[in-house]
Amino acid sequence: MNSSPLAPRVVAEALGTGLLVTTVVGSGIMAERLAGGNVAIALLGNTVPTGAILVVLILALGPVSGAHFNPAVSAVAALSRALSWREAGAYALAQIVGGCLGTLVAHAMFELALLQVAAKARTGPGQWLAEFVATFGLLLTIGLVARARAEAIPVAVAVGLYITAAYWFTASTSFANPAVTIARALTDTFAGIAPNHVAPFIVAQLVGAIAGAALARWLADGTLRRPPSPA
Repeated sequence: MNSSPLAPRVVAEALGTGLLVTTVVGSGIMAERLAGGNVAIALLGNTVPTGAILVVLILALGPVSGAHFNPAVSAVAALSRALSWREAGAYALAQIVGGCLGTLVAHAMFELALLQVAAKARTGPGQWLAEFVATFGLLLTIGLVARARAEAIPVAVAVGLYITAAYWFTASTSFANPAVTIARALTDTFAGIAPNHVAPFIVAQLVGAIAGAALARWLADGTLRRPPSPA
């Protein structure tokens, strides 16, 4: 369990998730405006800033809160007893509130209506499977890299690179985060998701997170218990 005061950790989680969502939504708006109707270029313009900001935020705020910025990550931490369920609940609430505020900040910067409801359809078995895969891979990455390397830099870089890649190899463009999913339902821009399509995404994300974390733990335990190879 983390013995440091909860309040700074909660603020760090809200701040980090807010800045993450501001980047996702804001870069999506900018990319769509500059891409001239080319969706591939717009997606690339949305992808690179998201991967980059994740590296920065994890390095900056990881020492304060662990840099979850994701209720699925916090739930896995509670399941593994790295956090209490009370702490995980506080983290998740902060992440959701911070993410929603991040959407509003992005709208304000681009002089759009602050309060919006997304209309973009993101639904169907392929999209749900994509969110399972995206979150499964994210937790697998975090679990294995964190066990192999105690330093923050490899984890931050691995997460940033994984999300950058997953934007392109998943059909859903890798939300992989319930708080970000909720926040993106509040923007009718490039990054949006219709509110009635949010719940299945979150279910797929939570199941994927638990499966990914469980596999990471099993793989790491097997490695640790394996006897050394003879010289």
